[in-house]
Parts: sequence; C-alpha cells; structure tokens
Amino acid sequence: MQIVKPKSLPNALTLIMMVIVLAAISTWLLPSGQYSKLSAENNQNFLVTSTAGTVSLPFTQHTLDSLDIKIPLQKFSNGDIRKPISVPGTYKKQKSNPQGFIAMLEAPVKGIIDSIDVALFVLFIGGFMAVFNKTGSMFKGVRYLAQQMKGKERKLIVILVFVFSFFGGSYGMDVESIVFYPVLVPLFMAEDYDAMVPLAIVFGGCAVGYIASFTNPFSTIIASNAAGINWIDGLYGRLLFFVIATSMFAWYILRYAAKVKKDRTASLVYKIDGITESPFEIEVHTEGERMKLNIKTRLLLLIFVLTFISMIVGIVFFNWWTTEMAALFFGSTILIGILDRMSEKEFVGEFLKGAEGLLAVALIIGLARGVTIVLNDGLVADSILFYASNVVQHFPAVIFIIMVMIFYFFFAIPVSSSSGMAVLTMPIIGALAIIVNIPGREIVNAYLFGIGTMFLISPTGSVFPALLMVKISYKAWLKFITPMIIALLVLGAIFLIIGINLK
Repeated sequence: MQIVKPKSLPNALTLIMMVIVLAAISTWLLPSGQYSKLSAENNQNFLVTSTAGTVSLPFTQHTLDSLDIKIPLQKFSNGDIRKPISVPGTYKKQKSNPQGFIAMLEAPVKGIIDSIDVALFVLFIGGFMAVFNKTGSMFKGVRYLAQQMKGKERKLIVILVFVFSFFGGSYGMDVESIVFYPVLVPLFMAEDYDAMVPLAIVFGGCAVGYIASFTNPFSTIIASNAAGINWIDGLYGRLLFFVIATSMFAWYILRYAAKVKKDRTASLVYKIDGITESPFEIEVHTEGERMKLNIKTRLLLLIFVLTFISMIVGIVFFNWWTTEMAALFFGSTILIGILDRMSEKEFVGEFLKGAEGLLAVALIIGLARGVTIVLNDGLVADSILFYASNVVQHFPAVIFIIMVMIFYFFFAIPVSSSSGMAVLTMPIIGALAIIVNIPGREIVNAYLFGIGTMFLISPTGSVFPALLMVKISYKAWLKFITPMIIALLVLGAIFLIIGINLK
C-alpha cells in the first residue's frame, strides 16, 4: 500500500530560524527599554547597572531593601543567585535598537557560542552511546529486558513515566535524557507500539515532572530565592501536583499505546509521518530461546547504569554541570572501550561517528539560544515583561495569578532558560504579587506551571533534539500532546486558585 504523506511542518532548524526572524521583526515593532540590573561582586559590594552607568553599593540587606528587592542577603553571599537580577520600578525606555539582517545571521552563531557547554556535552553523549552500542551490550540488554517484560508493557510504561517525571521534578533532567531513546524505542516497537510511546515516556515524562519541579535547583530554588521566599514553601502542593499530573499523563500514554497496539494504522507517526520502522538499527525479538547475559555484558550494562546514577548524584549533591557531566561520560566511554578490548582506531572511529550523529541536536540547542540573544540585543525582552506586568496587576487575585501563568507560558519561548527567566522576572512579578496580596509561593508555582507546560512544545526548548533522535515530526508531536497541554494548564489553574485562598 502506498503511503501518502500529508504536508508537514518545516525542519526543526528551519522552524527555529523562523522564530529568530520573528524575534528580529519584534525589535522593529515593540518599544525598547530595560530594567536596571543588580549583581554581587565577590561578596564585597553590589553593582547596579543602568542606562546611566554602573553604581557600586554596599553589600548589605539595607541596600536590597532600599531597592525593593525582597531577597535575603544570604542568597547572594551563598552563591544561590549568580546572574544579574532586575530591579523593580527601574524600567526606562531606551533608544530603539532594531535587529537587522546581519543580526539575524549572527544570532545562531552567538547562540551556539553562548551554549557551547551544553552542545559539547551532547556530542560526548553521542560518542558514549556509539562506543557502548559497538560492544553489543545494548542489543543484548534490550532483548533481555523485552523478554522479562513480555506481557507487562503497560506496567513498564507507568513505572518509566514516573521515573522520568521524578528526574524532571527533582533536578530538571533535560538533554541528557536523549541517551535512553536507543534503548526504549526498539523495546516498545518490538511489542507493536510506535516511537511516540517512548518519546512520550522519556521527553514527556521529564517535562511533566519539570512542571512540578518540587526540588529542581535550576527553577524552583532559584525562582524562590529571587522571589524572596524559602523554596520549601509550597513543596507539598508541588508534590501533590507531581503525583496528579504524572498519573494523568501515564493514563494518557496508556490510552494512546492501547490504540496503536490494537491497530498500527491508528499511530500518529504512521498517519502523519508515514513511518512504521524503528529509527535505530537494533531489532528486538522476544520469541525463541530465553536469553542469558554473560559476566562481561552485565559489567558493561552496570557501567552504563552507574554512569547515570553518578550524573544524578553529582548534579543534586555536588553542583555538577556540563563540564563534570561530559568528563563523566568521556571517562565511562574509555572504560567501556578498555573492557571490550577495542582497538584505538575502532574506539576513536566509533566515538567520532556517535558525536557526528548528534551534531544536529547540538546545533539546534545553540540556535534556540539565538532567539533570546536577538530580543536582548534589541532591548525588547524587558519591555515585554514591563507591559505584561502592568496589564496583569490591575486584575483581581484569581485572574491575576492565572494571567501570570499564561504570561510565563508564552514568555518561555523567547527566554528558554528557567534560571534566566527567574532572575529576570521574579523581582518584578513578586513585587506586584505583594500589591494584590498573593503568596509568593503561588507566583513561583505560576512560573513553574507556565514555563513547564510550554517546555513540552517550545521551539526554543529541548523538543526538537528529542524529535530528531526518534525521527518524529513536530506536527505529529503537536497532534499527540495538545490535549495534554490544555489539561495541564487547567490543572495548574485549579492549583493556583486553591493556593491563593490558602494563605
């Protein structure tokens, strides 16, 4: 039967360039302006940078209070807040600085330079996966798991959704999750599911957990610090949201998976992309003789698992970031090569081939950062914040908190960094919340629910790297996830409305 593909959306790289063009156009249409920015200098003094220049102020709580910044001094001295924060009430219009054709061409390059640490980390993951796959342990491990879970796939889906959601909520698992697709895609496709199921489990699971972010240091803790509250405030509510949202998403995946297993033509990947085969070379057969794993394979699989456990422990307890994580994966790759007795030529060849395979993913991460660069250079990012905050402050508390969530939902496109979003907006939105008598924890929750939900579809987020890994189009993913987006926003609104009434 001939498959007729419907018209699809442009390639991921093309879509991001289109967003950069739109961002550049907005710098010609929107008013220019900036807030003054405050930063700490070696715990000795504060620097306030404005259009008039840079002023040095004493490193005291009195300085913060006089600037209407509701943040304890300790948050700066401990290094909890490292990026410059916006000073409330200091927005000033500036001379327009529209971004032209040259700026649009430079934006992707600047974005890659600005995010080179993450991009290189992705390349090291690619090398790690290629070397590990060469040992054959991946195939054996996936086949063994498939045999063990035969007939228990629905239970496995629920378990994995909660595991990845926990990773997203506890420390903010993001691009590092791409390493799981070569394992899970063949596993689920061998049981007559499509690639959408493992994509939803891994990327969707991380994103849904990210919305709750009950202990995520890169969003909840930084945002709470910037709002001047203890991050523990609201923890139980976020944990409850985590359980409800993850359960709801697991049910949603199970419902879709059951339809696909019953009728492969019900697959959105088949309907929209016309794809029925696995994007990975590993083919899993669960029938036949029961497979056993030898000592060498078990040892290599143990190294694989311990690498990820070490990464999570490093991030949560030792403040690791891309340098340490890349070094960890590189060290594990060398160890795997030694245990498998690879030749030097074979090892280097596989590592480079793996890095090359994820080059497009690394480029997309950098290009997405270019959107923020265009808006910042065009002096309109702060203007969007200023005018949006002026609009929402005139509404009743219930409308205010929902509009704040919606503001963060859309503002997460131009500002893709959760920590950057927090220090840019929390001092401003937090000050407005005091005026309308809304608890600071609900402002943090509105921020989390807004940016976290947009994370599922944002063209400047991690959705395109994930889609590239599993060879699924953005159009197919949008068709799958849109009902869940609406459900999560409604759930977030309910939690916020209840929260502002529990003072």
